[in-house]
Amino acid sequence: MEEKKMMRRIIVAVGENFKLENAVCNHGFFMMPPNRWIPTHKSLTRPLRLSNHTNSLNVSITQPPNQQFLLITPQPQQHVQHHPPPHFSNQDRQAIRAQVVRMLRISAKDEKMVEEFHRIHPDAKKSGFARIFRSPTLFEDIVKSILLCNCAWGRSLEMAKALCDLQQHCGKKGTKRKRRRSGDGSKGVEDDGGRMSRNFPTPKEIAHLDEETLNRHCNLGYRAAIILDVARNIENGSLNLEDFESDDASWIRHRLLKIKGFGPFTVANIMMCLGFYQNIPVDTETFKHLEEVHGKTGLSAKTQTQVIAEIYDKYDPFQCLAYWMEHVEYYEKRVGKLSELPHSQYRNVTTTNFQLVINSGS
Repeated sequence: MEEKKMMRRIIVAVGENFKLENAVCNHGFFMMPPNRWIPTHKSLTRPLRLSNHTNSLNVSITQPPNQQFLLITPQPQQHVQHHPPPHFSNQDRQAIRAQVVRMLRISAKDEKMVEEFHRIHPDAKKSGFARIFRSPTLFEDIVKSILLCNCAWGRSLEMAKALCDLQQHCGKKGTKRKRRRSGDGSKGVEDDGGRMSRNFPTPKEIAHLDEETLNRHCNLGYRAAIILDVARNIENGSLNLEDFESDDASWIRHRLLKIKGFGPFTVANIMMCLGFYQNIPVDTETFKHLEEVHGKTGLSAKTQTQVIAEIYDKYDPFQCLAYWMEHVEYYEKRVGKLSELPHSQYRNVTTTNFQLVINSGS
C-alpha cells in the first residue's frame, strides 16, 4: 500500500533555508490563474503539463512541517467521485518535477543566489525573502508580464483567468478527444465562484488562433497581437526561448527589447523571472511605492531613475529583490500576510487601492 502511495507522488529535496510559503506568496504571479494557493493547507495547486506537452495533470505541492522536501501529489479528477489519483509515469514525473523546480527556483544556482542576497541584505535573511515566484514555463512568464502592462491589477487577473479558460477552444478536435480519453485530470481547479480553471495555454495552442478570436474570449486589447506574435514566432522557430537560458544578461535584455511590443517594463519583469535582478520594473505602482514607502513625491521619469539608484544600488545585483521585498512588506501591513489572504481579495492588493481607501477615510 505504501509503495502505491509513493507511485502517486513526487518528492523534491529543498535546502534548509527553503520555505514553500515564502517561495510562493511573494509576487502577483502566484495570485494569477491557474495558480491557486490554499491558505489552510499552505499548499499550491495548479495543472502542470505531462511529458507529451499536451495533456495536463492537476497537482498539489506541499511541504511537511519542519521537513526539507516537497511532496507533489496528483489530485483526483474532480468530476468523478471516489476516483483515486492517477499514477505518474517516469517521463511524467520528470516533466512535472522540472516545472516545480522552475516555479520555486530550486537549484544549486538558486541556493547560491539566496546566500549572496542574504549576505547583502540581512533583513531579507531574517524574513526568509529571496525567491521570486515564477511560472512553470518561460512562455507563461512572458505572457503574464504582458498582462501586467497598462491596466489595473484586477484586469490582469481576469485576463489570466480568461486565457486558462480559453484552453478548451485552443486544441484541435483530435487533441480534445485524446485529452478526454486520457483521464489526465486536466479539468483544472475551481475558483471562488465554482468555475473550473484550466491550464495556461501553450504557444502551440495560441498560435493557430486569430486576434479577433483571442480578444473575443479574453478581452486582451492590444496585448492580443503581441501575444499571438510571440506564440507564432516560437512555433515557427524564429524565437527560441532556450536562447534566454544564457547567463549573458546584457544580450538577453537587448534581444528581448527587439521583440515587437516589448517595452522596458515587460522586459524587466521577464528578466526578473529569468533570474536577473538589476533592473526594477517601473510603472505607476513604482511611483506610488516610492511616495508611500520612501516619501519621494513629484518625481519625473529622470528623477525617478536617480532615486531608484540611490535607494537600491547598494543591493546590486539584487536591486529588484530588495524592491519586491519592500512591496511585500508594504502590502502585508495593509492587508495581512499574503499567504493568508482570501482569493476574493487578490484584486485589491495594489498601492492604488490602498491610497483610495486612505483618501476616502475608510
